[in-house]
Amino acid sequence: MVVDIINPYAVAVTQFDEAAERLGLSRSMRNILRAPKRELIVNFPVRLDNGDVQMYTGYRVQHNINRGPAKGGIRFSPEVSLDEVRALAMWMTWKCAVVDIPFGGAKGGVICDPHQMSRGELERLSRRYATEISILMGPNSDIPAPDMNTNPQIMAWMMDTYSMHQGYSVPATITGKPLAIGGSEGRLDATARGVQVVTKAAMRHLDMTPENSSVVIQGFGNVGGITARLLHESGCKVIGLSDISGGVYNPRGIDVPMAMRFSREHGSLRGLPGTEPVTNRELLELPCDILIPAALENQLTKENAGRVQARLVVEAANGPTNVEGDRILNENGIMVVPDILANAGGVTVSYFEWVQDLQHFFWSENEINQRLEAIMTRAFNAVMAKAVAQDTHLRMGAYLLAVSRVAEATELRGIYP
Repeated sequence: MVVDIINPYAVAVTQFDEAAERLGLSRSMRNILRAPKRELIVNFPVRLDNGDVQMYTGYRVQHNINRGPAKGGIRFSPEVSLDEVRALAMWMTWKCAVVDIPFGGAKGGVICDPHQMSRGELERLSRRYATEISILMGPNSDIPAPDMNTNPQIMAWMMDTYSMHQGYSVPATITGKPLAIGGSEGRLDATARGVQVVTKAAMRHLDMTPENSSVVIQGFGNVGGITARLLHESGCKVIGLSDISGGVYNPRGIDVPMAMRFSREHGSLRGLPGTEPVTNRELLELPCDILIPAALENQLTKENAGRVQARLVVEAANGPTNVEGDRILNENGIMVVPDILANAGGVTVSYFEWVQDLQHFFWSENEINQRLEAIMTRAFNAVMAKAVAQDTHLRMGAYLLAVSRVAEATELRGIYP
């Protein structure tokens, strides 16, 4: 069977073009906003534990910085590509704009398999990559954060590396750090908590109640796993879960805390007691009220979108629905809360961390969660209002809101010289 390889940057540009057309942006403005501002490709050596030296390739892309410093995560994966990083940087621009925080969009990545590396090798790779991209990094220019296969420890190494170059500690140059060196309360749960907030807002709009709603979540990492826990605590019935090993299903409901313990103890969800196995593809097509793709890009496509049975899809992952899949879901009357809104909780609390580091004054977890809920609720309501006013779906509503904000900043700043 031949599988179409979908270029994520092509998807991102197509989504932008549709919004630009609706907004009536000038050809000049479209040309500016379509293209990344900077693309840095670095090839660097890392000494392995056995004494060999291996070359690695990394990227850092800044899409647009007209609304503030570049902001975006760093991922370590064998699948990292320049076009993937370009797409993610563009989505970060819109994501920051849709929740109205003063950042532009960036993204970074290294082509590697961190699961095959020792802790020492991972530290040397992280520090060398940080050194290579340090020409862009800084609390007022480009602020990285964790993403796929990176974590607070890796952010700590990168922050320390940058600080060593400066000769003093610069905690505000990285977010997603451990609490002991300037991290923020609530950061680890932030993306999932934002997903929960917009899911509940969308449920209210659809007159759905938690106790009568079933949920399927693809992905059981930091975002998917915590989202499952939060929705379970809210009263929703989680009936399907999956990780890289496959999915598990129980139409009567899954004990999410037990699933989390089982996953930690066994390394995967496979064999979870009281469930039946399903593939990750089958999981997306299960009968449910709410479907939350929280794994990778391009999961809902023209091949399977027509078989999605949920009333509501909430995109916890980046780019889980491609253009054709999106069209099919909309034609079938399924509400889709787009990624640039749904998973913006992470960058919102990263913004809180940056602000706290700059002012050297820190907030409680309760304050963080209250501020996060206020911003995510305000953003959902603004997107819904825009979608209703323009008689369109939520993704286009989010893009119209975000692109117009970035275009306004670009127009006001003008072109230098």
